[in-house]
Amino acid sequence: MNEPLQSISLSHLAIAFIPVVIVLWIIWKWQLGFKNSVHAVLRMLLQLLLIGYVLAFLFKTDSSLVVIGALSIMLFSSSWIAIQSIKLPKRLLYTQSFLSITLSGVFVLILISQGVLNLKPWYLPSYLIPLAGMIFANAMNSISLAAERLQAELDREVSFDIARNIAMRASLIPITNSLFAVGLVSLPGMMTGQILSGVEPVIAARYQIMVMCMIFGAAGIASALFLTLVKPYFVAHAK
Repeated sequence: MNEPLQSISLSHLAIAFIPVVIVLWIIWKWQLGFKNSVHAVLRMLLQLLLIGYVLAFLFKTDSSLVVIGALSIMLFSSSWIAIQSIKLPKRLLYTQSFLSITLSGVFVLILISQGVLNLKPWYLPSYLIPLAGMIFANAMNSISLAAERLQAELDREVSFDIARNIAMRASLIPITNSLFAVGLVSLPGMMTGQILSGVEPVIAARYQIMVMCMIFGAAGIASALFLTLVKPYFVAHAK
């Protein structure tokens, strides 16, 4: 269990792009938005190549202001990405998206970092930033699914309350499936990474339980807040 984590060479890493190329070819062949998919893959590649250097700096910082600044950037970015699927003008709903992710995400982050892990100092970047990333990303995805489904149901002239309930259920499908599958079908990223780095599986399982609880909570609270806050805008648009 104490074997060092295997290093991946760039040539071997390139092999991982084979299924990506296959999917991109299918998207191009079926005319499903090829440029957007290529843009997403290229952004992923560039962002992950750069984030290593950024995290190396952040993990060494002793400044709480630097950590807060990084978390703020994550919040602003995730709030904007979450509403990209909505037909209404983005500026109308950005505040609701930001408030939903911030209120749910910060609440869960404080609960986990201080109540469960008892981090010292409270802004310990090597823990706080990865945890915040998982929380904010899942809240973002949940809001995005909720917004898209809400719009679709309202376009069918369903009442807002019914559309809201359908959207809420839809937004929780991915994380609910993950709860059913974890440990049976899949070993999630954090648990797998810890096991590969030599952590005992029992301890890794406890961390993963913590992670599953925090992302389920953040996703559900964020969706509920967003669907509540956007009601006046969608109702007005429907009229």
